[in-house]
Amino acid sequence: MARKGKTITLTSGDGAEILCYHAKAEGARPEDKKGGLVLIMEIFGVTAHIKDLCDDYAARGYDVLSPQLYDRQVKDFQATYSQEDIQKSLELRAANPYENTVLDAQMCVDKLRADGNAKVFITGYCYGGTVSWVAACRAEGLDAASCYYGGAIKDYIGETPKCPTICHFGEKDKGIPMEDVRRIEAAHPEVKIYVYDADHGFNSDRRNNYDKASAELALKRTLALFDGA
Repeated sequence: MARKGKTITLTSGDGAEILCYHAKAEGARPEDKKGGLVLIMEIFGVTAHIKDLCDDYAARGYDVLSPQLYDRQVKDFQATYSQEDIQKSLELRAANPYENTVLDAQMCVDKLRADGNAKVFITGYCYGGTVSWVAACRAEGLDAASCYYGGAIKDYIGETPKCPTICHFGEKDKGIPMEDVRRIEAAHPEVKIYVYDADHGFNSDRRNNYDKASAELALKRTLALFDGA
């Protein structure tokens, strides 16, 4: 199946040149367009899976940008799920401060606004779930955020999203204990926390942990959040 988007280069707030996958909203009528969406990768880079998610949102009427967050270290990094690639991905993530990810999210928000999108949203998965949370707390111009199983959100529990935000977690996720989820919930009663009978990475159909019912319900809730923002 042909890709709906293309890779473009944008300049981040620190001058870094960042590759972004850009999938434009489908639908000729203005009422078909839902707004802009910054879609944040997992630790594995802007892979075929992430591009598929972008294409799906574009088909739903969103202008989507997905930045390659490791471009300051390795250009256009895309990993498999092998142990070796997972280790390399974790090393890149550890070396990339969240200050950089906020700059890149802001870069995408600004581009989507400049392109005429009246509203701009953010979503992300795993690493991207935490990036989405931090961006919702620090970036300007976001109208809503949907954060999927961001394990490090607990490290930013003292920060408060500036826009309506929801979080999705899997009850079977050993990497994100339920006590962490409950701490986030207690600290942020304004944030809706959804817990699914699923494991980490339940939204990815490329992984063994994929849970179709949970993924569909999380998407339904995400779209409702964006529609209501």
